[in-house]
Amino acid sequence: MTIWVCVLALGWAPAHHPTHPLSPPRHPHRHRPPACADRDGDDRRHQNSRSTARLEEERFGVEGTADRRARLHTALAAIGVDADELTESPDLQGSAALRTYTSFVHPRSAGGLANAEKPQRAATIANSIAFLLKEQRAAADEWLCNHDRALSELPADRPPHPLVIVLDNLRSAANTGNMLRAAEAARVRHVYCCGMTPTPPDAKVLKTAVGSAAYVPHSHVGSTLEAVRRLKAEGVTVWAAETTARSVRYDARALRPWPRPLAIVFGNEVIGVDTEVQEECDALVCLPCHGVKNSLNVATACSVFLWEALRQWEEAVEVENGVE
Repeated sequence: MTIWVCVLALGWAPAHHPTHPLSPPRHPHRHRPPACADRDGDDRRHQNSRSTARLEEERFGVEGTADRRARLHTALAAIGVDADELTESPDLQGSAALRTYTSFVHPRSAGGLANAEKPQRAATIANSIAFLLKEQRAAADEWLCNHDRALSELPADRPPHPLVIVLDNLRSAANTGNMLRAAEAARVRHVYCCGMTPTPPDAKVLKTAVGSAAYVPHSHVGSTLEAVRRLKAEGVTVWAAETTARSVRYDARALRPWPRPLAIVFGNEVIGVDTEVQEECDALVCLPCHGVKNSLNVATACSVFLWEALRQWEEAVEVENGVE
């Protein structure tokens, strides 16, 4: 064994023997195949093919759109479905019925386009939409019954805190669910889901809320501005949680103690609280950020604000009662 190792160390290899343990395998094609001489050309062709596919997809979504929409609207009207309500109602945004409508009007493939052009396809899609709408309404009715039952189970000796959450056109059902969960833990008075904000019984909202949504009084309002004005008319102080040049830090002395009752508006994950809504609010309040970014996830920020409100109110009660 030692002799073999020494000889191999000098660079000599024994003749190939299929059964010898030290015999190196024979490689009839030891040389690597030549590299592609036109790799850039291949990349360009690949990019061109992807670009062509994208253009084809866009073409499928554009050609004949008006005709498909008209045929589907006629089919929906024939079975008593209001197409305008389907496409414009905030309650139906993101629903299975609206997705079915969109996939017919804007097919994204050659197969989808071919199906949409079949004579009876519009009627078939209309019936599917009608069924999905009935299914959604049934789920909503069941949710309302369970929600009312859950609210009736809340202990009467533990009234909600005078705290309201207003969600201004959130796009994430996960964020809405997390905020409802926090609202239940903080025992807030009400949560207003405004505009396109996902609202129970949205499945993703309920999943993230982990059973908490049923115990939180909440409602959907078409306009955040309308909700804010209604709250102010009821004597509720309304703040917007937003980072602007005019915003005041949430822990500023000028805000202490926080007013009661209080409503806090939380904005869309991308554009924040609508500027019109900001102008209607009594104050703009922000959380200090010490990193590169200037904001937190909206659900995280909501929890900070809720527990700061509870802390300040509890502290104020202790001061009133002479507790040091």
